[in-house]
Amino acid sequence: MEHDAETAPPIASHAPVAEADDWAERDDFEEPQPAESRSQPPPAVAAAAAEEEAPPAPATQDLNGVQSSLQSLELQPSDNAVKMETEAEQTRIRHLNVVFIGHVDAGKSTAGGQILFLSGQVDDRTIQKYEKEAKDKSRESWYMAYIMDTNEEERAKGKTVEVGRAHFETETTRFTILDAPGHKSYVPNMISGASQADIGVLVISARKGEFETGYEKGGQTREHVLLAKTLGVSKLVVVINKMDDPTVGWSKERYDEIEGKMVPFLKSSGYNVKKDVHFLPISGLLGTNMKTRMDKSICSWWNGPCLFEVLDGIEVPLRDPKGPVRMPIMDRYKDMGTVVMGKIESGTIREGDSLLVMPNKATVKVISVYCDEDKVRSAAPGENVRVKLSGIEEEDITAGFVLSSITNPVGAVSEFNAQLQILELLDNAIFTAGYKAVLHIHSVVEECEIVELIEEIDMKRKKESDPKRKPKRKPLFVKNGAVVVCRIQVNNLICIENFSNFPQLGRFTLRTEGKFSFIQKTTFFFIVSQNVAGKTVAVGKIVAVPPSGSSTFKG
Repeated sequence: MEHDAETAPPIASHAPVAEADDWAERDDFEEPQPAESRSQPPPAVAAAAAEEEAPPAPATQDLNGVQSSLQSLELQPSDNAVKMETEAEQTRIRHLNVVFIGHVDAGKSTAGGQILFLSGQVDDRTIQKYEKEAKDKSRESWYMAYIMDTNEEERAKGKTVEVGRAHFETETTRFTILDAPGHKSYVPNMISGASQADIGVLVISARKGEFETGYEKGGQTREHVLLAKTLGVSKLVVVINKMDDPTVGWSKERYDEIEGKMVPFLKSSGYNVKKDVHFLPISGLLGTNMKTRMDKSICSWWNGPCLFEVLDGIEVPLRDPKGPVRMPIMDRYKDMGTVVMGKIESGTIREGDSLLVMPNKATVKVISVYCDEDKVRSAAPGENVRVKLSGIEEEDITAGFVLSSITNPVGAVSEFNAQLQILELLDNAIFTAGYKAVLHIHSVVEECEIVELIEEIDMKRKKESDPKRKPKRKPLFVKNGAVVVCRIQVNNLICIENFSNFPQLGRFTLRTEGKFSFIQKTTFFFIVSQNVAGKTVAVGKIVAVPPSGSSTFKG
């Protein structure tokens, strides 16, 4: 199937744009020392000084001395060169992580692939190869998705399984695309992607029947929006895709119908629609209204911006580059040392830094830092990085550990108090002490148990309540829609923070995982199996953790 971009447009300029650092100096912050001290003069300078004091030497020795000085100057980088490199990193254009979410078959991978093509990350020859591959499988419209869906299972089924990752740039921003799976069986992978994101792109299919399937009860459009908000995705771009479909034909009535249904739901999910949500129509397959605004001959009623303009214009809260280091570890591998991968949530990681891997309290040294594929001297908050460490083995690290400052380490606990909002319990179950679920918090996935219900909160009367009132009697159980403060316990130590102090490490979801229920075969009965898909039952925030140095509450 042909598309309207036959040749790749020129790659966007990569010229760095300086950004002001408005963070105030902090008394408790100690500037990390460089990996190499520059207090001693370079060898070439020392040699020159010694030569001045020494008596005149023969001409041959002078020649040798000059050659030696030149060699030293070539090998030893000057302070100016190091300073320029540091300034170049400090003026690097801003970086944002964008997660593509939405119901299965909404066109997330196709839209992500089209963005890479339009930004010059994929050439025409590669596109032609994917077109042929898709045509051979009788899936002509899937070829753009092949850019993001790289393994054979995903291409054969047409469903994203793992979180795809790719990069592109505009003149003002470096973007990392996180292509989250839309199928309900892979929601834990979607959570992994959304937990790394700064902004979200909710892809909705305008095709007749497809929007309704995703939006109705049980559809992933609803669950993805709730999860994204809970996981800290505060800005949302809602792209109404497949507007070129014959059943839609760029219809304003269809666009308005979808927007009219989504706005109330987004408000109820906690989004400020006027400030934090943008709607726009696109065609991910054809690339219409993505890099450039579409022509009036295609859609006469749309006067708004294109997708690239919206993404470039989004402002997200800055994170403190001088705060304590917090980097939840997503994965690790061995490559001439131990390499950990993750997103820096706070602080700056530099070559030569000494840090702490929590919760096992292992002191490590940073050997090198990589952003995307480039080696850098330091990385700031918001960057997805690979950090090579010394002082620890790969098998001593698992996903969910946190790379942390030594002077201000993250806490490691096995229980905490949380405020939960109950969304939907399976089979109208009740939520009480003893309820078990799977906890998802930053990169941690851990089985947990509710050990105590402390208080049920009436959100309607919360503002009117008297601070001196007596606490309510502890509830024995709560049902769907309730907001409750409870104590949660896990089997292993996990690294978390109070939500009020550090939101990125203080928000979480509780899910029930998919299970198979069956009746065993007997003389009169046969096996009856049923696949029960996992479901998000609650979202919450941490309101209290044990005292510093303790993993549990005492008393």
